[in-house]
Amino acid sequence: MNEILSFHNVIYTYSPEETEIRKALEDISFSVSDGEWIAIVGHNGSGKSTMAKLMNGLLFPQSGEVRVFGETLNADNLWDIRSQMGMVFQNPDNQFVGATVQDDVAFALENNGVSFKDMVVRVHESLTQVKMEKHLNSEPHHLSGGQKQRVAIAAALALKPKILILDEATSMLDPQGREEVLTTVQRLRKETNLTVLSITHDLEEALLADRILVLNNGRKYTEGTPDEIFSRGEELVELGLDLPFALRMSKILGDNGIILKQDHMSERDLVNDIWISNFKK
Repeated sequence: MNEILSFHNVIYTYSPEETEIRKALEDISFSVSDGEWIAIVGHNGSGKSTMAKLMNGLLFPQSGEVRVFGETLNADNLWDIRSQMGMVFQNPDNQFVGATVQDDVAFALENNGVSFKDMVVRVHESLTQVKMEKHLNSEPHHLSGGQKQRVAIAAALALKPKILILDEATSMLDPQGREEVLTTVQRLRKETNLTVLSITHDLEEALLADRILVLNNGRKYTEGTPDEIFSRGEELVELGLDLPFALRMSKILGDNGIILKQDHMSERDLVNDIWISNFKK
């Protein structure tokens, strides 16, 4: 697959003149292929938010380079590259600027000079993609948290981005809202081959990714598939990360004499294993 985004030996320090201050990111290198879902996880202060800002040019590295769509991200190509990226942030209430849902989705399109006729089509298409077309004229503050984030995703999709960046986009949602958003992203990725970068501390969310990148104190600690990463369970706990619920329960049940064929990542697989191994005759 074609490389769509990459970091090459990136270093970023918020106070570069003070050499003793720990670097926010230190010698980070990784790449993302077109259509891939990458989850970037780490404890608070590990460098996740700094990485998100470097991805879309809110910050530039003091050393190394960020490449997007085959070009080194810089001040000259920033706006062109950024127009092909969508971002959804942590607090949905901070993202709304329109009086209605359709006004909000149209806002970025208007700023990008999209014609009114095309704008109407894109607004309806993007809201349909996230199943929020019935809320076209709703006021954003009347929506649930999950609905607000789906509208924020629609606003990003209306720009027809090649990359969608979720920066802790589910961290303030209840379980139902989190499921709504992640189900939407999964479906959109299958339908449109969208590249997704999910920056999160939630390892349940990271399970959905093709590959996980673990940050620790500004450095890349490890990367691999979800199975590869979660096989290092206790290491992740020592880094300040919570294991997925099903994996934690697998270990607890095993320690208490419940027979399991293996540790499980999903609750459904765990329940099936408990039933087959201990009760089914």
